[in-house]
Amino acid sequence: QVQLVESGGGSVQVGGSLRLSCTASGGAFSFSAMGWFRQAPGKEREFVAAISPGDISKYYGDSVKGRFTISRDNAKNMVYLQMNSLKSGDTAVYYCAQAVGQRASMSMRCDYWGQGTQVTVSS
Repeated sequence: QVQLVESGGGSVQVGGSLRLSCTASGGAFSFSAMGWFRQAPGKEREFVAAISPGDISKYYGDSVKGRFTISRDNAKNMVYLQMNSLKSGDTAVYYCAQAVGQRASMSMRCDYWGQGTQVTVSS
């Protein structure tokens, strides 16, 4: 059974940085597109970033382009989200997700989800 565990969330001031990590277990990681999504209170879940299985293609939501960077380490079964120049609007629970055997895209359908990690950006 695939398990995804996020870490690295926390509280930061506007303009600061955080790096989220996601550890995957249970197999198929190197054949899976991986993504980060977020959900703020009272809002729908939002696509943040995705990365292809071979780390060739990356996609970003419009609101985070130029500020966030997704990366992965297939040897360690981990995916990361480096978040810079954080804004108050980035406050949300961030989820790691895995799409087995799929290409990365903004509309990829994920098979597995982590429990989420809270990111709070304050002024």
